[in-house]
Amino acid sequence: MTVKVKFWGVRGSIACPSSNHVVYGGNTSCVEVSDGACNIILDAGTGIRALGQDYVRRHVGAGVLLLTHTHWDHINGFPFFSPIYVPGWRFRVLAGHLTDMGGIQSVLANQMTEPTFPVPLSALKAEMSYEDFLAGDVLTDLSPGLVVRTAPLRHPNHATGYRLELDGKVVCYVTDTEHVPGSPDRNVLDLINGADLVIYDSTYSDAEFPNKVGWGHSTWQEGVRLCRQAGVKRLAIFHHDPDHVDEDMARIEREAQAMWSGAMVSRDNMVVEL
Repeated sequence: MTVKVKFWGVRGSIACPSSNHVVYGGNTSCVEVSDGACNIILDAGTGIRALGQDYVRRHVGAGVLLLTHTHWDHINGFPFFSPIYVPGWRFRVLAGHLTDMGGIQSVLANQMTEPTFPVPLSALKAEMSYEDFLAGDVLTDLSPGLVVRTAPLRHPNHATGYRLELDGKVVCYVTDTEHVPGSPDRNVLDLINGADLVIYDSTYSDAEFPNKVGWGHSTWQEGVRLCRQAGVKRLAIFHHDPDHVDEDMARIEREAQAMWSGAMVSRDNMVVEL
């Protein structure tokens, strides 16, 4: 069975709806992983709005939303995900970093509270389940045949990386995370080992990184190094800096593919089939 990965939002930090972000896209983080029966959503940035419209067109009916963390760029599309307002739909929402901060339901409810947002979480009409786990847990009850392994990532306020094992394929989603130069992150290496596709936080280049230490992000070169070391088949460069316009992204794509043929730059609406 084919596992499809669709990128609905690939930008980091803030959405960039400008003429300089047309080719690679300006929506913030949202990735769909599906095999026709299993529907997994990774993060709820602005890209989830178009995903929701697509779900409604296809009458999908249910899904699982896995959040890496709850910084704005990863959840600000959630209130605009139209299926959650439709009676009869079912969604599970999970996060692995909030057990000591009130839990994921509390965080989403606070986001959707006046005076910053006029529609409360209680207005959702779909059947919603909000669940918290600890990064490092293995999740086996999300969908038949799916195993999700998790790991803590280095990021302010914490974040969770995901390894989805489905139909004999492995997709890893590793954003937002900061590396230590010269010291490969063992949590990441173990998570991505032998994966078919790794989606990795590549906000900066190695040259830009020294001025961004402590910001919680990594580089596309580190993504290549980790994937090579872990025997990964393909790397999707992801979570693009909003200051990196199409010209910059095209250059990064050329340089990344020259460094390793398994690397590619993700863009809004790109589909990868495994």
